[in-house]
Parts: sequence; structure tokens; C-alpha cells
Amino acid sequence: MAGKRKAGGKKGVKRKEGKPAGSGSRRRPLRADAAAVGGGQRLSGASRYTSDVMEVFRKLPGRPMNARQVASTMGIADKDIQEMLHVLMRDQASKGKLKEVGRGRFLLPDSGERGARKDRPGKGTSGGSGKALLQGTIQISAYGKGYVSIPGETEDIAIPKGHTGTAFWGDTVEVGWMRRGRKEVPYVTEVVKRAREFYVVMIDPVKDYAFGIPTDKRLHRDFLIPARHLHEAPQDVKVAVRLVDWASPDDPPIAEVVEVLGAPGVHEAEMHAILLEYGLPYHFPEDVEAEAEQIPKALDPTEIKKRRDFRKVTTFTIDPEDAKDFDDALSIKDLKNGNVEVGVHIADVTHYVRPGGRIEEEAVERATSVYLVDRTIPMLPEVLSNNLCSLRPNEDRYAFSAVFELDKEGMVVKEWFGRTVIHSDRRFTYAEAQERLETGKGDLADEVRRLDRFARKMRARRFKAGGIDFDTEEVRFRLDADGKPIEVLIKRMMDANRLIEDYMLLANVRVAKWIAGCKGQRPPGGVYRIHDSPDPTKLKSLRMFVSQFGYKMPEMEPGKAHRAISQLLKMAEGKSEEPIIKQMAIRSMAKAEYSTDNIGHYGLAFEHYTHFTSPIRRYPDMMVHRSLQHYLDGGAPIDTSTLDGPCAHSSEREKRAAEAERASIKYKQVEFMGTHLGAEFTGVVNGISSKAVYIELSDNKCEGYVDIRGISTDRFSLDPERQCLVGLHTGQIIQMGQEVRIQVVRADLQRRELEFDWLG
Repeated sequence: MAGKRKAGGKKGVKRKEGKPAGSGSRRRPLRADAAAVGGGQRLSGASRYTSDVMEVFRKLPGRPMNARQVASTMGIADKDIQEMLHVLMRDQASKGKLKEVGRGRFLLPDSGERGARKDRPGKGTSGGSGKALLQGTIQISAYGKGYVSIPGETEDIAIPKGHTGTAFWGDTVEVGWMRRGRKEVPYVTEVVKRAREFYVVMIDPVKDYAFGIPTDKRLHRDFLIPARHLHEAPQDVKVAVRLVDWASPDDPPIAEVVEVLGAPGVHEAEMHAILLEYGLPYHFPEDVEAEAEQIPKALDPTEIKKRRDFRKVTTFTIDPEDAKDFDDALSIKDLKNGNVEVGVHIADVTHYVRPGGRIEEEAVERATSVYLVDRTIPMLPEVLSNNLCSLRPNEDRYAFSAVFELDKEGMVVKEWFGRTVIHSDRRFTYAEAQERLETGKGDLADEVRRLDRFARKMRARRFKAGGIDFDTEEVRFRLDADGKPIEVLIKRMMDANRLIEDYMLLANVRVAKWIAGCKGQRPPGGVYRIHDSPDPTKLKSLRMFVSQFGYKMPEMEPGKAHRAISQLLKMAEGKSEEPIIKQMAIRSMAKAEYSTDNIGHYGLAFEHYTHFTSPIRRYPDMMVHRSLQHYLDGGAPIDTSTLDGPCAHSSEREKRAAEAERASIKYKQVEFMGTHLGAEFTGVVNGISSKAVYIELSDNKCEGYVDIRGISTDRFSLDPERQCLVGLHTGQIIQMGQEVRIQVVRADLQRRELEFDWLG
């Protein structure tokens, strides 16, 4: 078990015995043998279960059940006892007390087969529809309807309620079709892979068993936890459970408590819960740590001789104040011809992490570091991320470098890629570097300012080519000793941030271009960071939306729209509507991902782009380092099929890590605003649905909602094209970007929700 996460979701509301909320068919287990359920001792025979088994069939007439389903209903997960029940049921059938209806399923005699579901095909078929079985990722609404996203398909498959099988949100499932009259209805045939190993729940005890109420509101079923699986977990705490068995979608999933996280609202418990909620680890396995400790700490003189030596060249890092790992450094050197040599030096992680080792396996699985409000969960063990692979000041370090000769306009005249050894002379925080840019004073001020001048020229060319500047504000918190938020901090991009960003972009672009072999000098086969063009429908919606603010966007093909979006953001810069226009522009864009298919990066306006600059925290960067060295050594074309799986996995993990980070921020926002109940704030409408208006507070960027019924006595209809609500009787319009006044009325930590009253 691992990690620090944050959780939210359903409250652990007390249930009436025998009828838990939200499950439809969830029941309390019928009486079971205390030794079996409580102690798990193996029983010598099955006869003692006869009355309980027959009670199950009498309670559920007309429903054919096998031994596992009966055992699940009784709260028993022991496989040996399930086999005993099967023997018992066959014995009862031989006596005429039960009727076998095929494949180990039984009924009470003369009760019919109303529950047999003859319309469901067997596993591995397509239900006679002729359609092939498909695999994808499922999302399930609170009402039980599923949506399966199939790779390569633009539209999701809608799964009717009751046909999602034993899947949870995020699971990889197989979809088949069954015939119902003339219709072909999709359904989940099986769960191929669970999205997570552990689930976070609140314990809700009922006599000698309990329900586990998921804190993640995306999970549509509660868990049944038999007494022997409770492991003395106390009431009203958050625990991590493992799914033990889920025999049938008609039965509750059975779970076992594996770790007590703590009481709701306790900082450490909530951070742990968030990590588990998103299926992310929070500690390294012992064998991974052991392997990391065996890595030699000193640099090898023989290895140094193989590398280009930059230790006498002025080199420094620029990072956030609270950074612990420094995976990139810049060097600057004047050349005799009047040009300048700039080195982008990246931690040489792949020198230490080799394929086939446990550190490599763990890095592949994690794929990315995770950043919560108060901590980093690294991709690599600390001995690497914070020591050997961290370009710390006044220490020699191995690096993988991209070195450029720049002319006075910041244009690349020559480039070199390879392994180096460096020595960082200074560690700057962003604030320290910014001070040198603004005042020209301090150590290395001249070097920092010269690098900034080149960066500005490169940035101007990028924007002129149509690159989009999605400069957004980040929310951070100042926490007290107990993890309680006492101040919300808004982090904005400064010139020092942009300086570093521009050189990282330069290295990423030039490495991608070199690997792609755009002049035919090298074979293709590598990992790229790609960003597809916007969907035409979303572009049309964006055009209609911004017209409300007086902006006119020309109609153009999605592949050529980046210039228009860039110009739009430039026109809105500094105006009150800028944040909402930027937000809507981002929503119109595709999501960036990793791929071996180099389609370019639309948002940055780069034909070639990859991730080379952060191998400490991103596994794809390690893949790029290896492929780059492979081609530098004259290697043959790389089989991209070996890279496709890690690319897809890294993209999925990146998304999951971002969701966990947002969840931790949202939790702290709700916790912070919980100390301001009754207070009034000014905010901006940044989301609209048919039931609620979502508002971001101007002072601290906390977001909450107003129930649409509380705005006025009028009825509102949603205008999706203009992204606004229109009063049917009064004509009142509520639109995105509109400034409003609200009062904070509720802060629900478990659901991570803020509710406001509309003041107008």
C-alpha cells in the first residue's frame, strides 16, 4: 500500500438494514455460519448451510443462481465453501427441492425462469449480431448508464442501465451486442482490467458486516464487507479496500479492508485517499528501494572520459523555490565568431535506470511524478530524483545535453546532442532570476539577461508562426502544521519562467526534428508529444461564444485555426473577459498526448515536438533519451510497436495524475472556504448546465455552484450555442464570463463541493 491522496464523494450515510441506498438490489447477507464468515475456518460439510441456501432461493423466486451468486448473497467469499454450496445445491436438485437450469444454475421448482436473461449471449460471442467484440474504457453515471470510449473511435458506445456488468468507472471492458427484437443492444461482456487495485470507502456497519460507501462519487455501487474482511476497522473512518469478488451485477461487490486511512477531514488521510482514489502509488516497493541503494554514488572517471566536459562552462539552474529535484540546467559561453553557445543540460536518468531492472519496471508503471498540494510522489526513488539525477549546485553530474550555437537573432547555427558531465555554479529560484532580469544586479545577472534576450526572440517567432499562448494562473496554498489551508496563493508566469520554458521548447523541438530525420538522414521511429487540431464543431462553438463579446473569428479549417485563436487571445489580453475566453479556447482544443505517429503539435505550432527535458518525472522523456542515443550510435530503425504501449499508458497516467492534482486543490479550496461560511464574494460565471451555474471567485479562484432554482422564480432554458441560460418569462440572461455576487452557504469536504447563494 502506498501514498498520500485526497478523497471526496458520497457521504457515509446510515442505511436502513436490508436496503442500502443507491444500489437498487443491495441487500444485507442472510444468516451465515459464524465460523465461515467470522473466522474463515474450513467446514467439514455443506449440510449446515441447507436452510440458509434455501432461504436465499425463497427470497429470490424466479432467479436462477449458481453457487458463487448464492454465496455472495450470504456474504461468503471463501472458494472452498462455494464449492460445498454447489454440491449442496445439486443434492437439493436430486431431491426435487431445486431445479437445475443449466451451467450450474438452480431455481426453486415451478418458479419459472424469469431471471434467466435469455437475451444475454455467452462470453466471447457478439450476441448473434455479427458485430465484433470491442475493448475500451468505461465511464458510468450515477444513474447506472455507461459510456465506453473505444481507441480510434470518435463516438462513445452508450451502454444502457443494467448492462454495465461488474464494471466500475475507468475499467477496461469488453463490449458485445445482444438482440432485442430488431435492435442490437450493447452490453459489457467482461471486465478486462480494473482501473485501480484499491478503493476508498467509509465504513457503515450493520450488525456483523458492513457496507463500504465509496468516497469517489464516480463509483456507482457500494461494497459489502463481511465480518471476517473488516479486520476490526472502526466505524466512520476512511479505509482502503480490495475487491475480493463480484460474482454478478445483481449482487454487491465484496471487499476486504486492507488499510485504515483515518478520519474524514484529517489532512494525511485525505491526501492518501486521493492517491488511492486515482489508482496512484504513494511508496516504492522494498525491492525497488533496495536496487536504488545499490547504485554507486560517485562518478566513474572512466565514464567521464567518454563524455563532453562542460564543468568549466558557466552553468546554472532556475526552478521553483520549493523544488527538490533539478532536472534541467542552462550553460552559456561566448564563441570567437561572435555567436553564443547555449547548452540545455538534462539529467542523464537512463545512465542509472536500465531496462530489465525493478526501478525501470516501476518507472514504466508510474509513468509520471504526481504533484498534490503539499507533496510530490516521484516517479523515481529519492536517491535518484533528489540526488544522483538532480543537477544540484557545486556538484559534478552526468547529463544528456542539447547544445546550440546561436547567432545574434537567437537562430540556431549549429547543434550537438550527446552525453556530458556538468557542474552547476548556481541554483536560482524563479524569484531570484526575475530580480536579475528586472534590476540587472546580482551574481550572473549578465548571463541571465543575455539568455532572456535570445528567449524573447525565439518566443516572438513562435507566436508569429501561430503558437498559442495559454498562460494560465496556478492555485497553490500556504498550509499550517496540520495541513490546514490558511492562505490561497495565485502563481503567475514571470519572465524567468518563460525564459526556462523557451529553452526547454527549443531542445524538445530540435531533438524531435533530429530523430524524425526530416531531411531523410535518419530513420523514423521515436516518441513524440503530439497535439491534434481542434474539432470543427468546437471551433464553431468558440466562434459563436466570443461573438457575444464583440470578437469576430474568421471561418477556417481546423488545421489552420491556430493563428486565429492566437490573435483572439491577443485581442482579449488584459480585458475582463480574457480568463473566460482563454478557458473556452482551451476547451475547444484537443488533448496533447504521447505517440509514435508524428502529427506535430498544433497548439505550439511545431511540426516536430517531443519531451526530452524532464526524465526525472516523465517516463516518455526516458524513452526519447534512449532512442536519441540509439540513433546517435548509428542504430537501425526502431520498431514503433514496442513504443506504442508505453506511449498510451503514459498518456493515461498523465491524465490520472492531473486529475489527482486537481482533486487535492479542490479539496483544499473547499476546506479553506469552509472557514468563510456566510461571507460574500464577487465571482465570474465559468460554467453552465441545465441545473446549476458554476462560479469562480475572483479573489482566490475557488469554484462553487448555485442551484439554478435559487436564482429566481423564473424557469431557465440552456442555450448551448451561446453557452448561456435564458429566462423563459423574464428574458434574463446568465452567460459565461458574467460577474456576479454570491454568498458561501455550504462546504462539503467529502464531495469537494462549494454551494453558493446567488445575490445578483
